[in-house]
Amino acid sequence: MPRIEVEDTVDDWLMLNPALGKGLSVLGQAVYTASGLPLRILEAARMRIAIANDCHTCRNARQARATECGLDQDFYAHILEWRSWPGFNARERLAIEYAERFTQDHLGLAGDDDFWQRLRRQFTDVEISSLAVCCSLWLGAGRTARVLDVGQTCQLTLESVTPC
Repeated sequence: MPRIEVEDTVDDWLMLNPALGKGLSVLGQAVYTASGLPLRILEAARMRIAIANDCHTCRNARQARATECGLDQDFYAHILEWRSWPGFNARERLAIEYAERFTQDHLGLAGDDDFWQRLRRQFTDVEISSLAVCCSLWLGAGRTARVLDVGQTCQLTLESVTPC
């Protein structure tokens, strides 16, 4: 049951302050249309944060282009096994590791020179910056939805124009 007086949907709480709601929506749209990151990398990082946030809506959200991009139930089911599951490539593993550490130990992540060397071998500075902004959105919006207990019963289909 929502902690604020709104309908239990994904969007109603955003409409309490339309200017802020619109801003968050615009950022969300940019994540899926302008990040420049492949969809599998976005989904790997997003799902790791969804699990950390325990946001039910985020955990149940799926991409409209899931099949086209090889985003099947195995992909999502093995996010916590990112170190060993053979279905993830090196870049997807690094994106999941970044997302995990971003949510759980951001200061340790910031100071881990070995990680940054590994990340920079696989990602450009533009991609790293994009991943950081995407993770910021998912962490903040997902935790907010979970804390306010809004939209937790909703099933979302996400639209993206990014390549697989």
